Amino acid sequence: MYVGALELDVLLGDVRSLKQKRSAVRPVLAELRRRYDVAVAETGDQDVYRRARLGVAAVSGEAGHVRELLDACERLVAERPELELLSARTRMLGPED
Repeated sequence: MYVGALELDVLLGDVRSLKQKRSAVRPVLAELRRRYDVAVAETGDQDVYRRARLGVAAVSGEAGHVRELLDACERLVAERPELELLSARTRMLGPED
């Protein structure tokens, strides 16, 4: 079993309140869940309205599949015009860990 975790640090565009932040972040999280069937949540910077930290997790029997899923999730977030992807960090755990 392989487990992959992706942490994305995102800068939000024209957002002036936490309510606007939620309305910008929530559709991204829903699309990641729907399209890639991964676990995803806002994991940091909840009290800062122009920044968001998103966490994505995937589990598979093959390491390559997990990497493909996490790379696709990163691309989806990077392609969103209302978001600016500041950094992305991936971690993998396998049977030998």
